[in-house]
Amino acid sequence: MTRVYLDHAATTPLCPEAAEAMGDWLAPGSLANPSGAHWAARAARKAVDEARDVVAEVLDTRPGDVVFTGGGSEAANLAVLGRALALPGAVVVSAVEHHAVLRAADAASRLGRAELRVVGAGSDGVVDLSELAEALDSTVSIVSVQLVNNEVGTVQPLDQVARLVRRRAPGAVLHTDAVQAVPWFDVAQLARGADMVSISAHKFGGPSGVGALAFRREVALAPLLHGGPQERERRAGTQNVAGIVGLAAALAAAARGREAVAARASSLRDHLAAGLLSAIPGARETGSGSPRAPGHCHLLIEGVESEALLVLLDRQGLAASAGSACASGAIDPSHVLLAMGYTATEARGALRLTLGHTSTQADVEIATRAVAAAVATLRPAPALSERRAGVV
Repeated sequence: MTRVYLDHAATTPLCPEAAEAMGDWLAPGSLANPSGAHWAARAARKAVDEARDVVAEVLDTRPGDVVFTGGGSEAANLAVLGRALALPGAVVVSAVEHHAVLRAADAASRLGRAELRVVGAGSDGVVDLSELAEALDSTVSIVSVQLVNNEVGTVQPLDQVARLVRRRAPGAVLHTDAVQAVPWFDVAQLARGADMVSISAHKFGGPSGVGALAFRREVALAPLLHGGPQERERRAGTQNVAGIVGLAAALAAAARGREAVAARASSLRDHLAAGLLSAIPGARETGSGSPRAPGHCHLLIEGVESEALLVLLDRQGLAASAGSACASGAIDPSHVLLAMGYTATEARGALRLTLGHTSTQADVEIATRAVAAAVATLRPAPALSERRAGVV
């Protein structure tokens, strides 16, 4: 059975540059605590410092303003909850944010440190700027709007968001979850109006379990982890040297190859979407009216339950998802699709196919046939024709 991996938005396979960079730090006897004073510790600290320099350069900030974390979710929590703990006030988030942001904001509210304000989105997945403007005032402590949606791939107008925040809530800071943006866009440019930017290594060819929060200006923030003075006392705990080195190597590789990878993935995505829409009656593409990440192909398929569809696709060797990897196996429909105005029934027919640096034309062709066959098994064509004709 040929296996095809089209779930890059969940985790992208480790790139060669990251694997090579991590190799020496994963060898027996190689690791040391960067906080120590001896020769082995100094070598580890040097590796972390050099990685910090790389991240700072790619994200256009100062090395001292890069905080390494245990992943994108921790980085988002540090930004949102850490800000609310340091400076109580209203927390404004979009309804289509990743759960890491939404639940961090909700936690701040439940702790009595914030008034939670959730801003809606349009049918294209773009945050409602008029509604955002109404939610902003002098009491707002932090605003968090993602750069690229993890489910449908919508690119948010972050420059416009930043201008609204500066004008209507000058005391607030703006955080953007850029986890899904790194493989496709110049994050330093698109997120130039943000005060904090969170990224996660395993979304752009790095190892899982490591991420970063980059500051673009001074932000009052309370740490979520307490202990030693690591990361300028913003994130206690011994640094994951191998993971950090791998993150930096993958980030640099993504930046170098971004244009070529994005162009190829966009072409493959368009071919995939066209093939699926042609082969599957009752299928429609979400978010097609707005700018999207090149690798995202997200469909709603009439008369099919995502759970059953994914089971059949897995049996055929196709790795896909219904939406956020963090919600895999969840019975509830996607909060992103509900926020975009789809019904719960429509949302339960979601299929997310996401491409990356390892995707090929053969993957697209195999996936098109596999999805069409699986849908036909679950929803025979005559039954759909009868429904369209009003027979049932």
